[in-house]
Amino acid sequence: MVDADQTFVIVGGGLAGAKAAETLRAEGFTGRVILICDERDHPYERPPLSKGYLLGKEERDSVFVHEPAWYARNDIELHLGQTVDRIDRTAKTVRFGDDGTLVRYDKLLIVTGAEPRRLDIPGTDLAGVHHLRRLAHAERLKGVLASLGRDNGHIVIAGAGWIGLEVAAAAREYGAEVTVIEPAPTPLHGALGPELGNVFAELHRERGVRFHFGVQLTEIVGQDGMVLAARTDDGEEHPAHDVLAAIGAAPRTGLAEAAGLEIADRAHGGGIVVDERLRTSDPDIYAAGDVASFPLALFGTRLRVEHWANALNGGPAAARAMLGKDVTYDRVPYFFTDQYDLGMEYSGWAPPGSYDEVVIRGDAGKREFIAFWVRQGHVLAGMNVNVWDVTEPIQKLIRAGAPVDLDALADPHVPLDSLAP
Repeated sequence: MVDADQTFVIVGGGLAGAKAAETLRAEGFTGRVILICDERDHPYERPPLSKGYLLGKEERDSVFVHEPAWYARNDIELHLGQTVDRIDRTAKTVRFGDDGTLVRYDKLLIVTGAEPRRLDIPGTDLAGVHHLRRLAHAERLKGVLASLGRDNGHIVIAGAGWIGLEVAAAAREYGAEVTVIEPAPTPLHGALGPELGNVFAELHRERGVRFHFGVQLTEIVGQDGMVLAARTDDGEEHPAHDVLAAIGAAPRTGLAEAAGLEIADRAHGGGIVVDERLRTSDPDIYAAGDVASFPLALFGTRLRVEHWANALNGGPAAARAMLGKDVTYDRVPYFFTDQYDLGMEYSGWAPPGSYDEVVIRGDAGKREFIAFWVRQGHVLAGMNVNVWDVTEPIQKLIRAGAPVDLDALADPHVPLDSLAP
């Protein structure tokens, strides 16, 4: 039975919000839990949207965090298709954008996520221009890729990041022609640097993907509302029936900014500033998931992490902090990808310029290896490609913060567990 004396409101109905609501009940909170989602679908996980579901290998229902009946069964007041347009920190209320309803909170969690960055070029209003962030986007794109595959059609993808490459892989599996446009010199340049980006370039080239590096889209050309081609700043024109904008995501901080909460600068991801307990500059408001910029002492910086694991773990951590429990959110960043026959997991944080060496353990040519980004003998990050059950020892090496023997690190015969002090 719900005790109405306390009300916790969660704004944002993605994985972080749903797991926060689940955790509040699991930890014994008996007050009202109000979960507000601006989509009409129940909370779902996003990785399948560019992986299994997009490929037709997973059913639509498999993406949902909980079955629909779970929310009522656990006394979660779920508001689907509702937006919040104002937080009044003095009155401790949120206002629904549709009808102006005010809901009072004792604690508030903002998990509004991120939204796709838009191409700022002519032609983006054409019918064949797509983004991939929401379930509705994936449903539409799934049909588009199947149609392109049947008709030998061509998709141009702007951006060789994780979403761009995963959709490229899906498009090729459907049989579509694919061209990827990327301003950087390699795929995944900001995440993996040039050393490992080429592994993914070769993976896709072997499957027939065309890359065009060092250029940007300048215009999407169309006729009668349909896409015909995409032009780049080197003067080339690439034939296309559809275009996917996969140029990153921006945190949805508008609600927090309007409420006067502190926002991180661009160097730290531009999200809502939170402390190690995921508490914002207002002690009764918390933030987690893609929208939060949190301190990570392990790397001596503040990070905003957009990946699935951050939502999966951040939502529950924020919920426990809201309950007054002792929380320190210091998870090593983690993400994964599946492209064709390549499966990969990455742990840590090593942007270009932060490391002085990449150590390879295994056979990169066969795409069965672990890569370590190292600075002065310290492991900053590790990526296992088609090598499994090594995430825990990789993260131990990162957390150890101590120099390791690089020859032993590169030797597959030396157990990883033996290298962490």
